[in-house]
Formats: sequence, structure tokens, C-alpha cells
Amino acid sequence: MNSFIKINEGDNVAVALRPIEAGEVFNGVAAAEPIPQGHKMALKPIAENEMVMKYGLPIGHATKDITAGQWVHTHNMATNLSGEVEYNYAPKVVCPTRLEAPTFMGYRRKDGRAAIRNEIWIVPTVGCVNDVAKALVRDNQHLVTGSIDGLYTFTHPFGCSQTGHDHAQTRKLLAALVRHPNAGAVLVLSLGCENLTHEQFVKELGDYDPDRVKFLTCQMVDDELEAGSQILAECAAFASTFKREEIPMSELVIGMKCGGSDGLSGITANPTVGRFSDKLTAMGGTTILTEVPEMFGAENFLINRCESQAVFEKASHMLNGFKDYFISHNEVVYDNPSPGNKQGGITTLEDKSCGCVQKGGTAPIVDVIDYGESVKVKGLNLLYGPGNDLVSATALTAAGAHMILFTTGRGTPFGAPAPTLKIATNTPLAKKKTTWIDYNAGAVADGDKTLDEAAEGLFNLVREVASGRQTCAEKKGFREISIFKDGVVL
Repeated sequence: MNSFIKINEGDNVAVALRPIEAGEVFNGVAAAEPIPQGHKMALKPIAENEMVMKYGLPIGHATKDITAGQWVHTHNMATNLSGEVEYNYAPKVVCPTRLEAPTFMGYRRKDGRAAIRNEIWIVPTVGCVNDVAKALVRDNQHLVTGSIDGLYTFTHPFGCSQTGHDHAQTRKLLAALVRHPNAGAVLVLSLGCENLTHEQFVKELGDYDPDRVKFLTCQMVDDELEAGSQILAECAAFASTFKREEIPMSELVIGMKCGGSDGLSGITANPTVGRFSDKLTAMGGTTILTEVPEMFGAENFLINRCESQAVFEKASHMLNGFKDYFISHNEVVYDNPSPGNKQGGITTLEDKSCGCVQKGGTAPIVDVIDYGESVKVKGLNLLYGPGNDLVSATALTAAGAHMILFTTGRGTPFGAPAPTLKIATNTPLAKKKTTWIDYNAGAVADGDKTLDEAAEGLFNLVREVASGRQTCAEKKGFREISIFKDGVVL
């Protein structure tokens, strides 16, 4: 196994691919001290205030003189970032060569959309009915038969005592989940006295198929469990009419995110996902990249790939808009990465962001969509949303992602409403957490696979999952949502 990797010729640090002992030599430089896996070693002297270069870009500056062979981390470097940035459009758009799309075995909805699951969902409009929803799921598992893949609910604490923007976001997000194609049928469960009224929700939902979407207001019936079970039986009768059939992979929408990142994320798993994204979009498919705060410091990797000035303006507004969100709450814009990220080798937000955006590959950016909105344009889309795993994965699902590719260097059991495929950045994690990890991109660091080979293997796995193979999170029944909240609670 290789000891280090120098990602770009212009870098003055290398990243340890395994734990390094003092004295080990790479490119003629001996490690002056032990270097943990995923962490950085100086390849030459770096003077105080000099830029630390990784991915060919500055990821911060030295806070003291660093000698060749020294460990480079939070004790001797810091971020360069501060407030808003004025972006200038210098387009570097490279259109990929069109590829033929193979098929997967999915479901075709009445409105023509493709789906990879045929489930019954219970969507509560208010947290007060969460336990009713859970009881309905528990008591009606007998309905999961034939072509019905599962019965699930997605509980949350909102839908009442919210005002203004928060109330609108909750309504918008829940309606988007109801419209998701992976749900063959949906029961919208309300209490009856909440702020999010039935009338508001129906208006937000827009046109819907009454055979597919049913409503129950608990305060209006004598026994909500009995009434709910009767409605779920109707949902099951409708959902059972759908059967798997061949569908081109060009109709897939795939969300991309990372969580519990480490120093190998931008070297193994994220660029593997990036190559997958390039391949799927070249076939006419759609991918979605979110986690806006984890684009800060690496914006030029992305926004100059916007296919037009109009898309560039939307991307710039998204980036600086999220910085304004931080500032409006008197928070430090660049108070990131997390303690776990730092333990895994990520030092500054630029370091984290340059690795994070590797998931976006090299394809042109075709659109920027707001939180709670669905994708409208095929290709690589940017989505407004935070880095938080639960919130961003929920937003990706609401945007229409059939599946989410979730890279991780530390590991997490979390699953979104859409099948969530976990990709390990390193082999020790993949071996330790076999019930969490679906795919090991750590083979790239081990020298067992190239990035292209890892991406090809991931593409084949995505095809299998789209055709019905369960992810680790699905096998455990791990699915939940979290809604982006900004304002007061009454």
C-alpha cells in the first residue's frame, strides 16, 4: 500500500494513505513525526503566513514556520476565509461526450415519472400525530406484499407554532415528499387544529391523484387507528398495481452528499462519486449536489462550470445568500469543519470544501434549485441547503432524488427517505462497519482500484439498488427526515 499521495503537482503537502511512522520517506522527504491516516505532511518548508497548497489550491496559511516532514494540521495552519466574495464568471464549461444509457428495473408512475421503490408513505403534517403514524406503520405491515416494497412514516416536530418562512418551508418540504415518485401511495396525516391546515397543504400540493394521495384528520374521526388502517388498505390496493419494468438510467435522479468526512474523502470516495456523476449525466441522467457551506473556499471548482450567465448568477446568489444566513444569526461563516472531520485529517473549511465538491465531477452545472423545490433540468444541479446530514439528505429527497450517494470517512447509520447508499473513504471503516457501508472506495487508497474502476463498480451497484437491491440502511429500516428551521417557535 502506498504511504502518501500528492494530489496536485503544485501542492506543498501530501496526504497519508495509512498511519505513518516517523522516518518513513516519501518523495525524498522523511516524516519528522507520526502522521495519522488522512492527515497532511509538509513536502518542503512552509514559512509563517505562506499558503498551504492541496488540490492545487490554497487551503489556508501557516500560522508558524513548518519544516519539511512535519505534520500539518490545526496546530500550525488556519483558514484564509472571511465574509462574502464577489464572483466573476469565467466559464470553463466542458460538455461530455454523450453515452448510451443502460436500463434498470423500476416503476413507471401514471404521470410518466420513474421510481426505484414502490412504497406506502405516511406523512404527518404536524408533530402531534407522530405516534399515531408510528402505530399505523407497526399495525399494518401485512400490507407489504407483492410489489409493495415497504410502509414507512417520516415524523418531525413541526407543522405548528411556526411563523412566516419556517412555516412555509415546512409546508413546502412535506408537500414535496408527498409528490416523491418512490411513494406509490401516500397517507397525509393531520391532527386538525395545527397551523398547517388541510386547506393550506392541499394548495401547496397542487394537482394530485386522489387514488394515490389520501388524507386523514385525526380529530374528525372516532378512532384514528381504525380509520387510518382502512385508508392504508386503499393505498395498498392502488400501489399494488405497479410492477417493475425496464427503464433507462437516464431517468434516474441521484443526490450526492458526504458526512463524517476525513482526509481521504476528497481523494477516494468523493472523486469516485464525481466520476459516477459525470457518467450518469453524460447518459442524460440527473445528479444533485448540496451542502452549500461546504462549497465555501472551493467555489471556483464549481461556478465557472455553470452553463450560462443566468445559472452563474443563481449560484453566486446561493453562495452569498448562505453566508448572509450565517451573519444574520451572528455566527462565524467559516466555523467548520467538525471535531470528527479534524480528527480524520481535515484542517480548514477550504480543505473540507475542496474535497467535498469533488462529488460534482466535471460536468456543466445546468441549474440551481431552492430548498424544497424539485429538479427541472436534467444534468448536474446545485441545491440550496446546509451541510447537516439529516437536513441536506431530506432536501435531496424532496428535490426528487431517487437515491442518495453518501460518502463517509467516519461512518454513520443514518438513512433518508430515499435509499441511502453509504460509500466508505477508507478500507478500515468498510471492514469495521459492514452493516453501515455499501461500497468501499478505500480500495483506491489501497492501490487495488483506480478511480475509474471504483466509479464503474459504483455505477453497477447503483443500477442494482435502483432495481430493488436494498442498502444497508434500508435493511435496518433506518429512515428519517429533518426540516430546515430558521425562525422562532411560538
